[in-house]
Amino acid sequence: MESVGVAAATPPDAGPGPAWQSKCPWGTPNTTSISCSLADVMSEQLAKELQLEEENAAFPEVVAVAEGPFITGENIDTSSDLMLAQMLQMEFDREYDAQLRREEKKINGDSKVSISFENYRKVHPYDSDSSEDEVDWQDTRHDPYRADKPTTTPRRGFIGKGKDITTKHDEVVCGRKNTARMENFAPEFQVGDGIGMDLKLSNQVFNALKQHAYSEERRSARLHEKKEHSTAEKAVDPKTRLLLYKMVNAGMLETITGCISTGKESVVFHAYGGKSATEDKVIPPECAIKVFKTTLNEFKNRDKYIKDDYRFKDRFSKLNPRKIIRMWAEKEMHNLTRMQNAGIPCPQVVILKKHVLVMSFIGKDQIPAPKLKDVTLSSEDMKKAYYQTLSMMQQLYKECNLVHADLSEYNMLWHDGKVWLIDVSQSVEPTHPHGLEFLFRDCRNVAQFFQKGGVAEALNERELFNAVSGLNITADNEVDFQAEIEALEKMNEDHVQNHGKKLSTFSSDGDPPIYDE
Repeated sequence: MESVGVAAATPPDAGPGPAWQSKCPWGTPNTTSISCSLADVMSEQLAKELQLEEENAAFPEVVAVAEGPFITGENIDTSSDLMLAQMLQMEFDREYDAQLRREEKKINGDSKVSISFENYRKVHPYDSDSSEDEVDWQDTRHDPYRADKPTTTPRRGFIGKGKDITTKHDEVVCGRKNTARMENFAPEFQVGDGIGMDLKLSNQVFNALKQHAYSEERRSARLHEKKEHSTAEKAVDPKTRLLLYKMVNAGMLETITGCISTGKESVVFHAYGGKSATEDKVIPPECAIKVFKTTLNEFKNRDKYIKDDYRFKDRFSKLNPRKIIRMWAEKEMHNLTRMQNAGIPCPQVVILKKHVLVMSFIGKDQIPAPKLKDVTLSSEDMKKAYYQTLSMMQQLYKECNLVHADLSEYNMLWHDGKVWLIDVSQSVEPTHPHGLEFLFRDCRNVAQFFQKGGVAEALNERELFNAVSGLNITADNEVDFQAEIEALEKMNEDHVQNHGKKLSTFSSDGDPPIYDE
C-alpha cells in the first residue's frame, strides 16, 4: 500500500518566505510531514493517543486526579451515560457507608452492647467494602445458640460394632435428643440458653418439663379467655364495647361520657340520647347505661333471687351462669316496667341488649341525683320522704306485686323534691319462698334510717311490715315475728306446690294472697 501524506511536504532547501506568507492561513505550513499507513489512521488507539496529546498540550496545568473507583480497566466503556451514572452512585454509596461506620463507631465506643447500621447501608452485597472485623448479623450458619442437629439412629436401632455399639436407648443420645426437643415447647415457656450447651436431660426430667409446659399453655389460654369473656373493673370487655358502639352507630345514643357509678354487680355510664328508629318510642335527652358485670364470681349468691321466681324458673340453668347475667338484666327491665305502669318514680326503660340496659338518667347535666344517705334534708323534707317511701312500698307490694328485696337509703335517690327507686334487679314477687323475709329486711332498713333521721312518726320494722303487707302478725319480739313469717312462707310454698303458682297470686280486689288465714 502506498504511503499517504498527512500534510503537504515542504522543500528542505526553501528559504524563508515573505512575512505575509507565514501569517496567511492559506500559506504552506512549516510542519514536517509524517507518513503513516491507512490502517494506523483508522486505528482507535492512535486516535485516543492523539486526543490525549492534544489535551495535555492544551491544559498542561491540570493536575491528574488521584486514582480511585473512577479509574477503570480498559475493558469498561466510559462513554455510556448509564455506566457513568452507576459509577457516580456507587461512589456516593461508599462515602455514605463510610460515614455510617464512623457514626456507629462513635456511638458504640467501648460499650459491650453495640448497635449496628447494617440495615441502612447502600452498597450492594457484591460490591461490599465492609471491613473484615465487622459482624455479619445475617449469617447464622455458625450460630452458637442454635442446637446441633442430633444424630439420627438407623432403622436397625443401633450404630457401631462390637464394644462401641450404641443403641437408641443410650443415656447420652436420649439426653441430647430431649434437649433438642425443648425447642418445640410453647414460646411462652422459657427454656433458657441451655440448648447451645452439651446438656443432657433424662427422660424423667423432660417428661416433667413437657407436662409443665402443656399445663402453663392451657392456663394461659384460660386466663386469656377469661379476660376476653369477662368484664374487668369497669365492666367494659370487647363484647360490651361492641354493643355500645352499635348503639352509637345506630343513632340511639349520641355519645357516652363516662362512668358515674360502680357496684358489686354492675357499672352505670352516662350518655346523651339520640334519635329512635321508631316514632312511638322517645329517647330521653340523658340516658343511664347499666352494664351488668359478666364476672361469674359476682353472681354466686344471686341465683336464689331467680331460681325460685316462677317467671324465670323454667329458664334458670345452674350450669350456665352466663345466662343468669342476661336474665338478671331482663328481670330488672320487667320490674321497672311494672313500677312505671303503677306510677312509681323510677328510671324509664329505653332498651335492653343482652346484659346492657339503657334507662333514663335521674339527674341533670351529667350529675346524678344524690342518694338518700348522702343528701341533707330538713325535717319537713325528711318527713315527706318517709311518707312517700311508705306509699311506694305499699304500691310496690299491692299494685306491682313486687318486693324490692334490697331497699335502703343506698337505693333511693332524691331528685326534684321526691324519692326515686332504683336497682330493682333482685326484686321478687311476694309468692317467692323468701319474699316475706326480703320484705321484713327492707322494712328494717327503712325504719332504722328514718328513725335516725329524726322522723318521730316513723314506724318500727314490725309495724311497717304489717302496714305494707296488710298482714296482722302480732308478736312481742323479733324472733317470734320472724318465726311466723317463715311459717307463712312454708304454708304458701306448700299451697303453690299443691294447687299451682297462679292460685297464690293476688285476687282481683287487691287483697293479699293466702298469707292471711
